[in-house]
Amino acid sequence: MKILSAPQIRELDAFTIKHEPIASIELMERAATAFVQWFTQHFHDLDRRVFVFCGPGNNGGDGLAIARLLQQRFYDLTVFECRVSENTSEDYQLNRERLPSRESVAVHQLQAGDAFPELPEHSMVIDGLFGSGLNRPVEGYWAELLAYLNAQPITRIAIDVPSGLFADQPSKGIAFQAHYTFSFQLPKLAFFFPENDAALGEWTLGDIGLDAGFIDRTETPYYYLDAEYVQRLLRPRRRYDHKGTYGHALLMVGSYGKVGAAILAARACLRSGVGLLTIHAPSCAYSILQQAVPEAMVSVDRHQFYLSEVPTLSNYEAVGIGPGIDQRQTTVQVMEKLLLRQDEPLVIDADGLNLIAQNKGWLEELPKNSILTPHPKEFERLFGRTADSFERLALQREQAQKLGIVLLVKGAHTSIALPDGSVYFNATGNPGMATGGTGDVLTGLLTGLLAQGYPAGQAAQLGVYLHGLSGDLAAEETQQEAIIAGDLIEYLGQAYQALRRPSG
Repeated sequence: MKILSAPQIRELDAFTIKHEPIASIELMERAATAFVQWFTQHFHDLDRRVFVFCGPGNNGGDGLAIARLLQQRFYDLTVFECRVSENTSEDYQLNRERLPSRESVAVHQLQAGDAFPELPEHSMVIDGLFGSGLNRPVEGYWAELLAYLNAQPITRIAIDVPSGLFADQPSKGIAFQAHYTFSFQLPKLAFFFPENDAALGEWTLGDIGLDAGFIDRTETPYYYLDAEYVQRLLRPRRRYDHKGTYGHALLMVGSYGKVGAAILAARACLRSGVGLLTIHAPSCAYSILQQAVPEAMVSVDRHQFYLSEVPTLSNYEAVGIGPGIDQRQTTVQVMEKLLLRQDEPLVIDADGLNLIAQNKGWLEELPKNSILTPHPKEFERLFGRTADSFERLALQREQAQKLGIVLLVKGAHTSIALPDGSVYFNATGNPGMATGGTGDVLTGLLTGLLAQGYPAGQAAQLGVYLHGLSGDLAAEETQQEAIIAGDLIEYLGQAYQALRRPSG
């Protein structure tokens, strides 16, 4: 699914209006209907009062249409027309005229200097003040109104984008803090960054029938990685395939006290569907690995506690390195040797990334299409600090293109930057996955997919999506608080099964 900018969305609206054809007021009605269908599915209590705050633009016009449709469903409605400007959009005015009588919907004017309305506890507020086109901070009385609404013990719901939140750039000043955001057709770039979470709450999308052809033709570097896309990546298995068909992976993992990371990565690699797996680990890990991962072969390093040598690489379709390897001098030398000897893409995580951060010249030695999997702090150590998530995203894209690698930054919506400059934000995963070892699982999964012949970009997309989906399935059974990294491995089979089901 594409992520378009606010100007592109306006062009999409205009194109749909012209070429469907449909009147702009009817497109607004379609949007309001989608919102109300979602609202009535989630909020059934007709005794809770609903307050709709409408600005003078089309976001406010949406709010007026929503108020009318909710009144028809017997919700207790009050509308506040907020005189941010004396100029109102044409569609706003038409929807104002469509509102039923004051006996059915109470309508109040609110202008700068007025006392803020009293809102009963547990009531609901729908925010239609400012839309996605906002490009300057909300100030003065209207900023104070947003602060007042944010402080009330109410349920807050935003139409399309919370007021005060910029869709395509870092937000400044106050924003409406929605518990729920219902957005139209496509997500906004701002939805994928942690600093906007308090404003967005739980966000969802509603299809309002904007022109699919226009969306297909419109260029953007940003995409939302959904099930429909990922399903197309998944390769079928054929009757006469054998273990050689699915590749031989090598994991260089583990050290004294960190053999658990090696086990997690190895088990995940096997669950990815790889044909063969060899683990190269220090000799202290040998007996543990033979018992914990009997399906894998073990290549024993001469050093008892840490990696000190690189095995022959010609037998392997993919190599992953990093989980649990520590940062000793012997490991530094191993990492350097590996980068010099390996021409095929690597999967690098954890201490592998930290070693590169300490030797930044190695970045230029990375094999093309290698997959790097830093979390935000590791990314900072590798490439430097950034002021905000938008700036970090720009740097992530720049480095992926410059180095010719697949560079992902792990998080609630893990972002995957490809060498062509495109970025995919993941749709799966949950906070229960914020626990030690889940990154090791991802490393093993990605290495296994790469060994099976998936191109690096597709391996990253499929692996990240499956990794998060496994976490979601685990959370359904065990609750987020109880998830451990090993659960993600146990649910990988169900994740594959869910992904193979027809979407919709």
